[in-house]
Amino acid sequence: MSERVPQRSEIADENKWSINDIYATDEAWKEDFKRAQTFIEKIASYNGELRKSPQKLLEYLKLDDELTLLFDALVNYAQRKSDEDTRVAKYQDMSNRLEMLYVGIAGAASFVTPEILSISEADMERFFAECGGLSLYRRSLDRILRRREHFLSEKEERIIALTGEMLGVPENIFSMFNDADLKFPDAIDKDGNAHQVTHESYIPLVHSEDRVLRKSAFESIYHVYESFKNTSAAMLSAQVKSLVFGARARNYNSTLEAALDANEVDTAVYRNLIDAVHENMDAMHRYVKIRKKALGVDELHAYDLYVPIVAGVEDNVPFDLAKKEVYESLAPMGEEYRAIFKEGLENGWIDVLENEGKRSGAYSAGAKVHPFVLLNYKNTLNWEFTLAHEMGHAIHSYLSNKNQPTAYSDYVIFVAEVASTCNESLLMQYLLKNTTDKKRRAFLVNYFLEQFRTTLYRQTMFAEFELMINEKVERGESLTAENLCEMYHDLNVLYYGEDLIVDSELDMEWSRIPHFYYDYYVYQYATGFSAAIALSQRILSEGKSAVADYIGFLSGGCSKDPISLLRGAGVDMASKQPVEEALKLFRELLDEMEELLA
Repeated sequence: MSERVPQRSEIADENKWSINDIYATDEAWKEDFKRAQTFIEKIASYNGELRKSPQKLLEYLKLDDELTLLFDALVNYAQRKSDEDTRVAKYQDMSNRLEMLYVGIAGAASFVTPEILSISEADMERFFAECGGLSLYRRSLDRILRRREHFLSEKEERIIALTGEMLGVPENIFSMFNDADLKFPDAIDKDGNAHQVTHESYIPLVHSEDRVLRKSAFESIYHVYESFKNTSAAMLSAQVKSLVFGARARNYNSTLEAALDANEVDTAVYRNLIDAVHENMDAMHRYVKIRKKALGVDELHAYDLYVPIVAGVEDNVPFDLAKKEVYESLAPMGEEYRAIFKEGLENGWIDVLENEGKRSGAYSAGAKVHPFVLLNYKNTLNWEFTLAHEMGHAIHSYLSNKNQPTAYSDYVIFVAEVASTCNESLLMQYLLKNTTDKKRRAFLVNYFLEQFRTTLYRQTMFAEFELMINEKVERGESLTAENLCEMYHDLNVLYYGEDLIVDSELDMEWSRIPHFYYDYYVYQYATGFSAAIALSQRILSEGKSAVADYIGFLSGGCSKDPISLLRGAGVDMASKQPVEEALKLFRELLDEMEELLA
């Protein structure tokens, strides 16, 4: 019988985050909400004024900083309170009111970018010379001005803005189709018992040691998707066409260039990732061969890729042990870094346990007062790594907020996964160093190998598929269920090699991946993972100098472009080297895995 999930009121205070560090009461939040409403009129008063003098431009930028801080508090309080118990309508209403206010503020500020772009380069330099305070915002302004050729006239920008909701329709339709409408038949285990198949239950089912159950769950999912293949192809085609429209309307050469330019990332980074993985495909083929042999199967199928190849190892990591081991694993980072981690554990950063109505999963929210980390901790190795992961995000946010002015305190998505994965890598290498039991060590190595497979190889395969379908539409070709399945099949053969049977069901996997509606998002998982592995290796081998560089990166916010920030930490993501270094470690782990299994 499963353990009863407690009510929020039954959770001990030491296992809850200190949300009242933002607002002591709901009434205090309401007062600030009223203050935020006045910003619509304040912002509108600057329409036509920004180009007149550097003082007016500086006034507006300071006002924008003030609004950023106000919204940070309002949003974090409302959303964190809502996530504590999603059944409480009051906090849902607060979040909804904020969304509506944001739309109003965005509308009031729609003049800002076109007006800044109307200031000539010569006049902008004069502004900087005449007003010393404006120099703080030079990078913020340069980020707008460098994209001058991609912004249109005021009338054209208004038309583009009007298309925004329409261009989001493919993702919305996919979300409703995938999350609300699709139902899957039960999976049947080797004893004839039925198991409900949902998006949430599918992963545990394909991790099962019961191969009959794994195959049944696999077929349950993909036979349903196959029955809607033409609908899925139409949705994905509409998504890509909307990206092509946006890129061409803004004078970009490709959808890839348009997507990466928003984060100041060159398209060579994307292509270098794919090339580096292609050059190391033999390592993945070797892993597949090792997995096939370890499982003792005549044929290896996609439903055999997730089950642990080392069975019978106890997976029990209570939260107190997880805190201790993660803290110890961060010793190479120095005492300043570990002190921040300890502060988070002891001063209300983390909401630890599941309760009725609480949002599922885990995340870190980098509020200005301090980060807030949501967990639903279960006593497993996976949740121990989740603690390390989310606290990596939290410390990144903490250091950026502490060391950067408001305009630069946030960081872009491209670097977001670096800090979290670096923590995970340090934890894994600590656990391996302190594990003498051969079977448990093999269990840990397998866990690490799976991180490489699912994050570096699999996400790069997704990225390659996304690039292929966008380039196909850009050439004027159509996307159909047949050619989407064919492209996806060929990629699976390329990435997994001859030891994996690529069943026809797997050809439909493209139709269930929501990230293909996120506009070139997935490659950042692979680049972030590669950078984190390279950085953790440097920290372990070089010590204090590497740590100082890494802390500098974490403290950088968006004060520089992401490639420059990572170069400062000792990783050049414009080259193939970080990916190659990560895959060098992957090969070493394969060597060890073969020895352990022998």
